Amino acid sequence: QVQLVESGGGLVQPGGSLRLSCAASGFTFSSYAMSWYRQAPGKGRELVAAIAATGGSTNYADSVKGRFTISRDNAKTTVYLQMNTLKPEDTAVYYCNTVDWGTRYYYWGQGTQVTVSS
Repeated sequence: QVQLVESGGGLVQPGGSLRLSCAASGFTFSSYAMSWYRQAPGKGRELVAAIAATGGSTNYADSVKGRFTISRDNAKTTVYLQMNTLKPEDTAVYYCNTVDWGTRYYYWGQGTQVTVSS
């Protein structure tokens, strides 16, 4: 079955950096686009960044453009989110995601907490 396991979250000061990882298994990773979403307390889940199956195309939310970078290693079946110049408003639970467009089923990891605070 599909499994997505996030890691790398934590507490960081404003201006700091973190790198999130999402280890995927149970599907042909290299054939699927991957995304990172986040959900802050009291808010809905929002798309942060997405990357095509080949890694040749990426998209970002306006709020993170120029600060976050999504990447993937198809040999390791892992997707990453490098987060730089973190701000308190980046505080959220970050989720890894992929979609089976044949069934329109969204797969999610368990999430990893990112807290940006001094």
